[in-house]
Amino acid sequence: MCLIFIVNYSNSILPLDSIHKDELILSTTLPKRLPKIAIIGAGPAGLMAAQILAEAGYAPIVFDAMPSAARKFLQAGRGGLNLTHGEDFELFKTRYFEAQNLLTPALEKFTPTDLRAWAASFGFETFVGSSGKVYPLDKKAAPLLRAWLHQLKSQHTVFHMKHRWIGWPRSQTSAEGQWKEWLFDTPDGVKVFEFDAVILALGGASWPHLGSTGRWITPLSEKGISITPLQPANMGFDLFWSEVFKMKFAGTPLKNVQLSFTTEQGETLSQLGELMITEKGVEGSLIYTFSKLLREQLALHAPLTIHLDLFPHRALSHLSEQLSMPQGKQSLSSFWKRLGLTGVKASLLRDVLNKTELNQPGLVASTLKSLPLNLIAMRPIEEAISSAGGVGFANLDEHLMLKAMPGIFCAGEMLDWEAPTGGYLLTGVMAQGRQAAEGVLTFIQARDL
Repeated sequence: MCLIFIVNYSNSILPLDSIHKDELILSTTLPKRLPKIAIIGAGPAGLMAAQILAEAGYAPIVFDAMPSAARKFLQAGRGGLNLTHGEDFELFKTRYFEAQNLLTPALEKFTPTDLRAWAASFGFETFVGSSGKVYPLDKKAAPLLRAWLHQLKSQHTVFHMKHRWIGWPRSQTSAEGQWKEWLFDTPDGVKVFEFDAVILALGGASWPHLGSTGRWITPLSEKGISITPLQPANMGFDLFWSEVFKMKFAGTPLKNVQLSFTTEQGETLSQLGELMITEKGVEGSLIYTFSKLLREQLALHAPLTIHLDLFPHRALSHLSEQLSMPQGKQSLSSFWKRLGLTGVKASLLRDVLNKTELNQPGLVASTLKSLPLNLIAMRPIEEAISSAGGVGFANLDEHLMLKAMPGIFCAGEMLDWEAPTGGYLLTGVMAQGRQAAEGVLTFIQARDL
C-alpha cells in the first residue's frame, strides 16, 4: 500500500484545497528529515549564520520583512564598504566597551583576519587604508553581497522575503518548552511556520526604512525577555548654528581637526580626524568615535561642551606669532587667508567671536586651538548608523540561546552591545552570526533532531 505525504517546502500550514498536485509525493518509506532551521533577518549576522548552517549540510530558511537582503549592508557600503579594522587584535577587542568580554568568544572564532579571508574566498581581496580601516579593493558592497547570496542559494538556503515575523500563536504549548510555531505577516496574509530551531538576527532600530524597526521588542518582552531600551549609537548631535553659517556650510566636511572633551571623571579625551557640518549640528567619524561617551554625558547634563583644535599641527605660540604680524591694508579675511584660515574654519571663528574679539591675535589663536561647540541633544535613532541597547546577555547562554526559550538564538545588533564605526560593527555582527549558528548545531545534535 502506498502512503501519501503532503510536503510544503516553506513549512507553512496551508489549507488542503491550496495544495497543488505537484506537491504530492508518493513514497513507501519516510526518510529521516533534516531539522527545520529558520533565520529571521537577512542582514550580515543572519547571512553568516545561514552560511555556517549550509556548510554543515543543512538547508536554512531565511526570512526578512524587506523585499531584498542586507539593505543596510548595501547602504553602509555606498561610501566605501568598511569590512573591518587592521589594528592589533587585542586593541580591536576593546572597541566594544563594556561588552568586550561578552563578544570575545565570537571575535576569537571570527577575527578581522578571518573576515578578510572570508571576503577573499569570494574573490574579493582587501586592503588596509591609511586610517587602519579594511576595504575590498573596489570598495563596493553590491558585488560581494551578490556573490554571497549566490553561494547561499547554491547550497540550498531558502529565502522568504516580505515575510515579517509578528510573534507566536497564543495557543501554542510545548512539553519541552520549545517554541515551534511562528507567525509571519506575508504578502498572502498571516501564515504559521514550524521550526526546530530559530536564530533571530533582527537588527536594532536605526535606519528603519531599511528594515531595522525594533518591532521584535514587543513579542520578546511579552515572553519575559529583559531588553535594555534602544538608543542611538554612531549618531550626530544638535547644536546651534547661525542661519548664515548653516546655509553656507551645511554638508561641508571639517578635515584634519582634533576633537577633545572632558569626561565626568575629569579625564580629557582627544582624537584627530574629520567631522561633517550638518544643518542641525555635527556628525561624522570623529563624532562617532566618542558618540557613546557623549550620549551618556549629555544625558547627565546639557548642553555639553566639546572643543575643536582647528590647527592641530601648529603650536599655539606659532599661531599667535602669525596672527600678530602687521595686517597692513589687507582686510581681515585676506590676512587670514595668507595664514590658511579660510572657508568653514574662518566662519566657525566668526560664529564664536565678535568683531572686537576677532582683532585680538592672542584670543583668536587660543580659540583656533580650542574652539568650543555646545552639543544640545543627540540626533534621533532613526538617523543613527547603529543602535545601543537590546536583548541583555543575561538572557543568553554561551551559545547565544535564550535560556527561557530553548531552541531560540539571538545575534547581531539586536543584542545589548555597541561599537564605533571603523569595521567593528560589521565584524561583531558576523562573528555573532557564526556563534549562534554553531550554537544551533550543538542544540540539534544534542537532541538528535
